[in-house]
Amino acid sequence: MAEPIRVLVTGAAGQIAYSLLYSIAKGDVFGKDQPLILLLLDITPMLPVLEGVVMELQDCALPILREVIPTDKEDIAFKDLDAAILVGSMPRREGMERKDLLKANVAIFKSQGQALDKYAKKTVKVLVVGNPANTNCLIAAKSAPSIPKENFSCLTRLDHNRACSQVATRCGISANVVKNMIIWGNHSSTQYPDVHHCKVNVQGKDVTAFDAVKDDAWLKGDFISTVQQRGAAVIKARKLSSAMSAAKAICDHMRDIWTGTAEAEFISMGVCSTGNPYGVPEDLIYSFPVSIKDKTWKIVEGLVISDFSRAKMDATAAELVEERDTAVSFLGV
Repeated sequence: MAEPIRVLVTGAAGQIAYSLLYSIAKGDVFGKDQPLILLLLDITPMLPVLEGVVMELQDCALPILREVIPTDKEDIAFKDLDAAILVGSMPRREGMERKDLLKANVAIFKSQGQALDKYAKKTVKVLVVGNPANTNCLIAAKSAPSIPKENFSCLTRLDHNRACSQVATRCGISANVVKNMIIWGNHSSTQYPDVHHCKVNVQGKDVTAFDAVKDDAWLKGDFISTVQQRGAAVIKARKLSSAMSAAKAICDHMRDIWTGTAEAEFISMGVCSTGNPYGVPEDLIYSFPVSIKDKTWKIVEGLVISDFSRAKMDATAAELVEERDTAVSFLGV
């Protein structure tokens, strides 16, 4: 068997991690024959809960799980990592200004970026999930100058999966035949779910989403707002944020980094915007359509952008520029 890889999950005592860890540990992400050492980081008050998670992972008796290391110390958690999934962040509390939320998260992701820089392998692949994910990812990348910026990405696959599912449900087909959906921009309510390049396989034939759905008004209206507001709708219904679906999206995102995307297909992830072909401002973590090969992503080029799409892409970029500028002002503090 291969040498074990070291995989970190932060916020490891939380509800997303509880849905995520079993899938990773049984081989759904890095492969059924890839042994794993799981490092689980959380804050000190959560260590007793984390011990329970460790017991459950042990009790699953999984063949590829070699070791589980729970800790509240960054020097242990980030040592020699092959992959880091940064789920833990400061959640927004009632009455909290967005600025205060950004400030608290800058402190967390600056520290974790510095720990990646100091302790992790330079080849580590870093996925930021904790919100505001795009800006948290940017701060972590800026705080780890010795690790290539291309190694950092943030999760917009949940939005991508939500969008595919909406189209599939509308057409009465399964979600896996909806391909090349795009989420542009921020993982927030300004994100732009774009179906203009989406292909839907109907009765063995690839057609455009517009031809499959046959309702342009829905695709340019309620479809977009439903995907944008889906996280809030789940919270309203469950009184908790998305966990099962977030964990599934994390698995999809990391598996695609590890094993690549299919020929002529692309997925959505938040990546560094510098040098992009779509006129998005530089120095952002912005969600683009990407294809992946040999653990390296590439923004899909040559897609025609309509005026309708351009306006929405610009609006979410403007939000990210404002978030970035506010966050970066806290970096020196």
